[in-house]
Amino acid sequence: MKHIFGNLFRHKGSVLLITLLLILQAVCDLSLPSYTSKIVDVGLQQYGIEDCVMKKMRRETGDALLMMMKSEEERALFADSYVLNEQEDIYELQDISKEKRTELSKALELPEVMCYGSMHASDVQQADVTSADMMEKMAQVSDAIITQMAVQFVSEEYTALGIDLNVMQRNYLLVTGAKMLLLSILMLIAAIGSGFLAARTGAKIGMELRSKVFTNVLGFSNTEMNHFSTASLITRSTNDIQQVQMVSIMLLRMVLYAPILGIGGVIKVVSTRTGMGWIIFLAVATISAIVLILMKIALPKFKLMQTLVDRLNLVSREILTGLPVIRAFSREEFEEKRFHVANSELKDTLLFTTRVMTFMMPLMMMIMNGVSIMIVWFGGKGIDMGNLQVGDMIAFITYTMQIIMSFLMLTLISVMLPRAGVAADRIDEVIQTVSSIHDAPQVRDDEKKEWNGTVAFEDVSFRYEGASEDALTHISFVAQPGKTTAIIGSTGCGKSTLVNLIPRFFDVTEGRITLDGIDIRALSQKKLRSMLGMVPQKGVLFSGDIESNLKFGGDDITDKQMKEAAEIAQAMEFIESKEQGFASEISQGGTNVSGGQKQRLAIARAIAKQPKILIFDDSFSALDYKTDAALRAALAKKTKDATVIIVAQRINTILHADQILVLEDGAIVGKGTHEQLLTSCDAYREIASSQLSEEELKGGNR
Repeated sequence: MKHIFGNLFRHKGSVLLITLLLILQAVCDLSLPSYTSKIVDVGLQQYGIEDCVMKKMRRETGDALLMMMKSEEERALFADSYVLNEQEDIYELQDISKEKRTELSKALELPEVMCYGSMHASDVQQADVTSADMMEKMAQVSDAIITQMAVQFVSEEYTALGIDLNVMQRNYLLVTGAKMLLLSILMLIAAIGSGFLAARTGAKIGMELRSKVFTNVLGFSNTEMNHFSTASLITRSTNDIQQVQMVSIMLLRMVLYAPILGIGGVIKVVSTRTGMGWIIFLAVATISAIVLILMKIALPKFKLMQTLVDRLNLVSREILTGLPVIRAFSREEFEEKRFHVANSELKDTLLFTTRVMTFMMPLMMMIMNGVSIMIVWFGGKGIDMGNLQVGDMIAFITYTMQIIMSFLMLTLISVMLPRAGVAADRIDEVIQTVSSIHDAPQVRDDEKKEWNGTVAFEDVSFRYEGASEDALTHISFVAQPGKTTAIIGSTGCGKSTLVNLIPRFFDVTEGRITLDGIDIRALSQKKLRSMLGMVPQKGVLFSGDIESNLKFGGDDITDKQMKEAAEIAQAMEFIESKEQGFASEISQGGTNVSGGQKQRLAIARAIAKQPKILIFDDSFSALDYKTDAALRAALAKKTKDATVIIVAQRINTILHADQILVLEDGAIVGKGTHEQLLTSCDAYREIASSQLSEEELKGGNR
């Protein structure tokens, strides 16, 4: 989980701006219910009269209010706030501060209620009821009813002065509605802005993670590639990063917004003083318990899900890659079952987590509806008793729904967060993995101005990670420029392993390999590989055209060098037969060319680079004898100054090599020319006898 928040921290500027926009959105969102309450309570019920302070009143009314005020401070406040207009015989309100208006409203409330009670009582009642009796009765009435009576008195006074209450009401509703509209527009702008920034930040996080994973994977040696597997790396680079990106956006949009909205809602609910706050705490406690129970059940399955996705991708990749072999052996039914097992395991796990989480939304909706019923039930009782106004109850319901919705947002993200946390850990595992093959702290790239290309193995041994014995044992030989060193042996004897040590796809376990006397581990990988031209056992072509594949070795390869390399590799004939020549399309993996054509293009690609060292790892196996012979003859003329190392299965390919190494069980059992080995090495003689005729063994082929 920490990796998800670590990714967000790297974009703290955007996160801060999003937070500010979300606060603005929440403030607008939380302000709207209070305006709704005002429209109902003030606009509709009170004709737009907000408090007990009258803009103007008749002189006799003002004098009556002064008489009923309890203290000299209240009378002084009245005198400071109103001016007597003797011409019209009315009191007019002066321009006073908001705080002073609040004090004046409190001072006028009870006197106005007493005047209202006096006006609406019968003469008998007026005679029997004293001012003290009136004050005693007022103490038994709720604040809401007192406020309503005071406002009613104000409205009657306005009517007596000839003020049109309908106009006042309409103006209040229009002004309040305009404020709500402005708040809604501002909230919309904040929501769009935060959504845009969250999406952009999430996209940047995804891009950065893909870049880090890809860059690190490019530096992996074969050891790391074997550890992770290609299928797993593809899943981590696509599905896992997509999970993290999506959750990052939701964290910025929902998880940041939910606490702001929830805390603001609680503050607003407390300020409504409805006495129903316990309903919210009950709802929150119930929601929290449900989430904890569901997550405890589902979390282990979320962790398992990514592993099952890896497994499905691995099986799919194997089946699609090996489809010709599967068909040739009529194993379609078996592979279908294998895919079905992997697919079913993922489906069952996904269904389990989905079924568990399907309980969440109905339970949340039930809680929300239950809370609404409780608020209406207890709120209705409050309204009936005069302790609560309709608008306050509407606002309370809205704030309660906002608080519950904020918890619902956190609940929704809690469903996705565990799986994204697992994905983030898997991504970080790839990013933090350090390749076992790395450059020395101080490389010796510039130690020589001219490199000859002499490769020397000095008592080299190599063991694969986790293996119980060495794959290569005490290998020593020198491959010199202008000469061809061939390596032959039975399948699995370590030929490919040996040549893979030269470009440092693996590092030696013991001994050392030198290039012109310098340990290749003291050279940078870039420098070392820039002097190599390697044709792997399995020819790999890239999507594009023939030209882009032949110039893959560097941008400095000219058209002349490309064509010359194609001629040496015996590829010009089939290239020229294509309508677009070197511009002919090559599909991914070179699936639109034959095995022999693919091999010749791979050979031409290595030659076009004009390297100091050419390595052919069983690269002539798909060529017919005629093409093989022509290619070797052309190659011998072109590579007079290069070191050539050939791994071969066929004796004919290496007959004319200057030095032949015979490998058996990872050790050199013979070294020399073809003629020398025929007399000195039983293993070589056995291989030769199985492939050559008696005349060829006696040198007739030469």
